[in-house]
Amino acid sequence: MTETPPPGSPAIRTIAMPADTNPAGDIFGGWLMSQMDLAAGNIAALTARGRTATVAVEAMKFHRSVKVGDEVSLFADLMTVGRTSMKIRVEAWRRSRDSDDSERVTEATFTFVALDSEGRARPVYNQPRGKAE
Repeated sequence: MTETPPPGSPAIRTIAMPADTNPAGDIFGGWLMSQMDLAAGNIAALTARGRTATVAVEAMKFHRSVKVGDEVSLFADLMTVGRTSMKIRVEAWRRSRDSDDSERVTEATFTFVALDSEGRARPVYNQPRGKAE
């Protein structure tokens, strides 16, 4: 059965490479988690209009393995915005290079905090694109 990725464009799309494998030939879970963190970080920085940092990862679930050569698409959605933090849900989907079929491989919720120039938490300014603070 073919699954359907979330609507819209992925935050990141990449190809799993041989250097990212464990001794069994599967892609390291840590590599996949780092790609998810990058995708969530894109949304966090755009939302906060500046520097952010990951402060927590919740409910990380690995559903299927990723193989060398798979195209990995990472979809990120802003769930909530607090005073200084944001929760972002990320799903990772794989597609074999020779197939149109996609399957969800991993999902998690990332919490980011907006940071000032000194690295301290600051309020999140959730403004539309193109608007000055």
